[in-house]
Amino acid sequence: MTNLIGKKLFDFKADAYKDGELIEVSTADVLGKWSIFYFYPGDFTFVCPTELGDLQDHYAKFQELDAEIYSVSTDSHFVHKAWADATETIGKVKYTMLADPTGKISRFFGVLEEDLGQAFRGSFVVNPEGEIKAYEIHDMGIGRNAEELVRKLEAAKFIAENGDKVCPANWKPGEETIAPSLDLIGKI
Repeated sequence: MTNLIGKKLFDFKADAYKDGELIEVSTADVLGKWSIFYFYPGDFTFVCPTELGDLQDHYAKFQELDAEIYSVSTDSHFVHKAWADATETIGKVKYTMLADPTGKISRFFGVLEEDLGQAFRGSFVVNPEGEIKAYEIHDMGIGRNAEELVRKLEAAKFIAENGDKVCPANWKPGEETIAPSLDLIGKI
């Protein structure tokens, strides 16, 4: 697999469902603020609603950090709406649910399982310039933790604002960071 860190978003347009509305989202809509692209295998499944519900539970924190969430599956925007109408958990989702029926977006991010036509569980932190700054990819049966994704976003934002420092394991805002130097080699 090719490393995706620093890779810039491609020019895309996608149908989407957001909070009761069918909309279109393009690359231009994404640029200018931090973004989370959150891929999942499919609507009307088992682990997926738990993850999307967890993201919704943390959505206010993402917004506080000036970030927008884009959940993505290969389902259509019509199926996203039907899922929201049929399922209490998804009916509460306020962030954008992108439709990727052709798999073009999933392919770009390297998460499409071609034989199934579904995306693996991929989480991507994208900066306002459209560059991937952090990501993880899970197998289809392994659910993710939105709280950890918030922490990754906070760390990526900290590094963007304080490029001379780095965030150690389990770092959270307000905790000590590290300023790399020759004096620290072999001391940590």
